[in-house]
Amino acid sequence: MADLVLLTPAAPASAAVAVVLPGLALLPHVVRAQGLDVGQLLGHPSPDLLLVDTVTDLVAGHATLRTLAMVELDAPVLAVVDDAGLGLVDEGWPVDDVITSTARPTEVGARVRLALLRARASVQKTSAPAPEPTTLRVSDVVVDEASWTVRAGGVPLDLTYKEFELLRYLVQHPGRVVTRDQLLHEVWGMDYYGGTRTVDVHIRRLRAKLGPEREALIGTIRGVGYRFARPVGQD
Repeated sequence: MADLVLLTPAAPASAAVAVVLPGLALLPHVVRAQGLDVGQLLGHPSPDLLLVDTVTDLVAGHATLRTLAMVELDAPVLAVVDDAGLGLVDEGWPVDDVITSTARPTEVGARVRLALLRARASVQKTSAPAPEPTTLRVSDVVVDEASWTVRAGGVPLDLTYKEFELLRYLVQHPGRVVTRDQLLHEVWGMDYYGGTRTVDVHIRRLRAKLGPEREALIGTIRGVGYRFARPVGQD
């Protein structure tokens, strides 16, 4: 059972839930409603989830969202909007999600549940100790994660950020065949919309910087992807 707080300009605030977001009252959570004064939340444990009423007063509700973003409370924020307000929502709204006031209880429950799960996952991720930087070595190629440098035969290589990330990923998986799509996902991220040709271009540049005596360390698996050489002595 989570602690949910609805910030609303409606008076009395205690009656706002049934008017602003009726489906909220049907959830198995503790739901409290109070005015838009964010100061009332300071100095107390943050609720598990904050909902801001922009239905009763769009301008006041949006101003409250901006205030919440500035004070950075440890709680996800959902904006409750009507159809008119929904048309105004854009990337400038500092919220984790929006929900319409006419949403059915099942949708309200799903959005609240997902917001709570994402918040808990974020806390676990930030509280986990960061992995210690390591030094990766294959042949005479050394990738130092602490200083973000690469040396080949003791000579530092002048790599771009993406070239460093690409080489680091390959050296982390010596002997493993990795596809171009894998490399795009791991190095460029899921939001990258370019094609796999960018991988080929960066591989070509890496080989050139490694020099002719080491370019064979990055092998091409035709029609599949690439493979970095195994350390000497490994099968």
